[in-house]
Amino acid sequence: MFIHLGGDTVIRSKDVIAILNSDMKDSSGITKHFLEQHEKGRQIINISSDLMKSIVVTQTKIYYSPISSVTLKRRAQAVSELENFGEGDG
Repeated sequence: MFIHLGGDTVIRSKDVIAILNSDMKDSSGITKHFLEQHEKGRQIINISSDLMKSIVVTQTKIYYSPISSVTLKRRAQAVSELENFGEGDG
């Protein structure tokens, strides 16, 4: 299944490692260093020129999304429930 992150960006739900509130960008030295390293490697995708509200981490990329982390987590949970429901249909 897929999760819409905003704009024209959709990713596979199984690729999501973490969904963080944008406040985390500056609240932790470790997080700040992690993001700076990925910026240097050009692995960060800023989805929109709108205000960044969340950070979505995958195996290969980090996405700055204009959609709140709460909304994205709800979408991810809904996708997870649908995937689990489909497995029980056997």
